[in-house]
Amino acid sequence: MNPSSAPFSSPSGKLSGTLYVVATPIGNLADMVPRAVETLQSVALIAAEDTRHSARLLSHFSISTPCVPYHDHSDERRTDDLLQRLTGGESLALISDAGTPLVSDPGYRLVRAARQSGIPVVPIPGACALTAALSASGLASDRFSFEGFPPAKTNARRNWLDALAGDRRTLIFYEAPHRVLACLQDMEAVFGPEREAVLARELTKTFETIQGGPLAELVEFVAGDSNQQRGEIVLLVAGAPARADEGLDAEAERVMGILLEDLPVKQAAALAARITGVKKNALYQWAIDQK
Repeated sequence: MNPSSAPFSSPSGKLSGTLYVVATPIGNLADMVPRAVETLQSVALIAAEDTRHSARLLSHFSISTPCVPYHDHSDERRTDDLLQRLTGGESLALISDAGTPLVSDPGYRLVRAARQSGIPVVPIPGACALTAALSASGLASDRFSFEGFPPAKTNARRNWLDALAGDRRTLIFYEAPHRVLACLQDMEAVFGPEREAVLARELTKTFETIQGGPLAELVEFVAGDSNQQRGEIVLLVAGAPARADEGLDAEAERVMGILLEDLPVKQAAALAARITGVKKNALYQWAIDQK
């Protein structure tokens, strides 16, 4: 039996189906993984964010599985109907319009309800705009925060951005094309014109654009080309730089402490900078201050 359709024995002892959370391409249909195609072909039903939008994808891969809409405006009755089918032994797949479901897409309620009911939830990984953008951005990827869509109104957006201004992590946002210029202008005002940022637009599609630079330059770039205000957009902003009056974090202090046991300050600072990513001068000054 295909594992996608095999029933599962829940803690209650009853046989249930499996809910598959299936990632789909964000533009290029060649990015569809074989496991996703097999799963969508074998389940009893597909819950799609927009069945009309998904029809092209399903047709392209000869997937004839029935679809029902499941989106932000679906009521509890639709969730209950899907749960009933799962507990009755049918396996279902959840897809969004593009990319990985639940990443700024509907589906959270169904996944949570399924898990609470003891129904297995299996991810089928694939495309995701935020990770694709981060991988090609050149910004630090060891720590990042996905913030979703900023508020639509200027005052609310600036207040929201102000709360993020000191975050050291790379910040990732989705933004609507008709608001991207205003959002970048607010980012420049709040984060400062020199903060590094990247615009990733129409990823995997014909007019893919990945443009980086200081926020002031990025604002000028988008303002000067109306084509950059179209399509699917990811904005990435470098984390806030360390302030000169701040001490080292615990990990940097630990690394410096170990290196200073065997190395001169200058060499220890240079090596610790490579290990921790902290500026060499800050590490050197910290070591001097400890004496």
